[in-house]
Amino acid sequence: MTRTVYLNGDYMPETEAKVSIFDRGFLMADGVYEVTSVLDGKLIDFAGHVKRLERSLSELDMKKPACFDDLLAVHRELVARNNLVEGLIYLQITRGSDGDRDFAFPDPETTEPTVVLFTQSKPGLAHSTQSKTGVKIISIEDIRWGRRDIKTVQLLYPSMGKMMAKKAGCDDAWLVEDGYVTEGTSNNAYIIKGGRIITRQLSNDILHGITRAAVLRFAREAQMEVEERSFTIEEAQGAEEAFTTSASGFVMPVVEVDGVALGDGTPGPVARRLREIYLEESLKAAI
Repeated sequence: MTRTVYLNGDYMPETEAKVSIFDRGFLMADGVYEVTSVLDGKLIDFAGHVKRLERSLSELDMKKPACFDDLLAVHRELVARNNLVEGLIYLQITRGSDGDRDFAFPDPETTEPTVVLFTQSKPGLAHSTQSKTGVKIISIEDIRWGRRDIKTVQLLYPSMGKMMAKKAGCDDAWLVEDGYVTEGTSNNAYIIKGGRIITRQLSNDILHGITRAAVLRFAREAQMEVEERSFTIEEAQGAEEAFTTSASGFVMPVVEVDGVALGDGTPGPVARRLREIYLEESLKAAI
């Protein structure tokens, strides 16, 4: 089935959507994005994603698109037009195109941002096989730019990291800088040690995950102890459990790190329980 997508104010078949070859998203990776999960036809953590999107635009001195205040309506319309029950909605905003290539930003008074939204149907997203078996992780050097807190479309190295993991017979990679894990290629990283949930503190070094914030809030409400600090791969290998969080993976148990099995090599009780809580509470608040 041909999807209906949104492009610069219009809904159209995906086969008819076109963006200029001079768009700065294509030429310079000069754009930001968000991805919102859809469960039972409703949006998960939508307000958090929009708030982070606004911050990303501000950090890059990028003009808000004219449709910014209507983004909820656009998301809902795409859900309806594509009969989306379970899946994802991707939103990308670039600095647009002034009809040529230049390192200097185009004049925001005369160049409108490019706004694209599209859906991905993912039946079984909430009950994925991986969440039951857990994922295997490799570690790689973190050589990304220093502003990982901005959710930009420059995703080449994370893509390479996923391919490195695939080549190694694993599922994903954790990035390591100065001896400490920053985050996963497309997720935040956690270990459980001595009953405490440990995850890197917020800074420019990691994405300020919307799912991360919700999961840590739910964990504290459930009287789980949370410690925000850096940890090493060696510490992760000696942990009782590990997991990742993301908008598309929710809470994903990690069962192996660089060839070392965690616990008995199956998803641990804390990760399983956090996934249950997150899905239950998020569905209650979905819009």
